[in-house]
Amino acid sequence: MNDVRLSATPKGNGYQATITFPDGASISSAEAFPSIPEAIAAAALKLLDMPERIEALGDEAGKPRSRTS
Repeated sequence: MNDVRLSATPKGNGYQATITFPDGASISSAEAFPSIPEAIAAAALKLLDMPERIEALGDEAGKPRSRTS
């Protein structure tokens, strides 16, 4: 299973939204939002605007994982 993390961190007088993908890549908002729920909602909406990233997560979930010793 692949996990995508939505988070909010303090920025200026508000909170910055961040989306973190399983491969470690992250996208942060340029703007600050007045509250944590608004920042998280903005991150979720941004993720929905990136259908190719969501599809790639599904593709990765179907691949067998290799194990290293």
